[in-house]
Amino acid sequence: MLRSPSSSLSHHQRQRTSRLSVSMATPLATRGLPLASRGPPSSSSSSWPPSPLLLGRRPSRRLRSSSPQVDAAAAPGKSRKYRPSFADDLLLAFFRRKMVEEVGWDSEKPGYAGLMEVANRLMVKGKSASETEQAAVRVLQSLFPPLLLVLYKALLAPIAHGQLAAMMLEARATALSCQWLMGTCSVNSITLPNGKSWSSGVFIEKCKYLEESKCLGICINTCKLPTQTFFKEHMGVDLYMEPNLEDYSCQFSFGLPPPPLDSDKALKEPCLDICTNARRRRELGRNSGPDDLSCPQV
Repeated sequence: MLRSPSSSLSHHQRQRTSRLSVSMATPLATRGLPLASRGPPSSSSSSWPPSPLLLGRRPSRRLRSSSPQVDAAAAPGKSRKYRPSFADDLLLAFFRRKMVEEVGWDSEKPGYAGLMEVANRLMVKGKSASETEQAAVRVLQSLFPPLLLVLYKALLAPIAHGQLAAMMLEARATALSCQWLMGTCSVNSITLPNGKSWSSGVFIEKCKYLEESKCLGICINTCKLPTQTFFKEHMGVDLYMEPNLEDYSCQFSFGLPPPPLDSDKALKEPCLDICTNARRRRELGRNSGPDDLSCPQV
């Protein structure tokens, strides 16, 4: 039986429409199936299992820090050791040069060892403890431009009854800029006579200057008393320094006035056992009284 062209054409159109419907329905049907029911892709696929992009999920991203991790539990238990930097070496050389100008003599030893010999010469040069103290104050003055000290005392020191100068400037500046001389230190809180608590203290864990000098007299006359006098008279800030001769630590208390000399316990302490001058005094007079055991240079 002969078919008309129109009937044959409609038959082909129905077949194409049927195939198109099947091909469109297959992906829609598979979308509702679980992933496990789908078999692995054909060999023409790039990889299996499918990537997160093909599964409709965003790839997870993890941020990694390039800095090393710090063990928070172990860090507080370890004693910190300060390592001088290049800037610290410059400060040491500058401070030593000012001491040499005051003493009129320099040591042949380099670095900190040479500085301590200059400090010993400063003690020998002074005819009295008070003269040595004044010489050390002049050394501290020479570290700053004269106009800067005048402006600081007149403008900054009186703000908030000295609280700004003691807390924000003196304590933090000392902790940041003087570790090359004293060793590792940190800012802490102190209690003032009025009961207020200020973060104007500096705690030196082990004073390098005291340890290397091996003498209470050098500590008192070239560091403690001159520094207290310098901050009070030339910067307008009270300072009380409390060296501990047992563990070589020291507490700086900015904003706290020092006690009178006759009641300052640091001036009543015997000298260090490693002090050569005190050792000679003990060897020469073992039956001497307690006053003879005090440092001959205090």
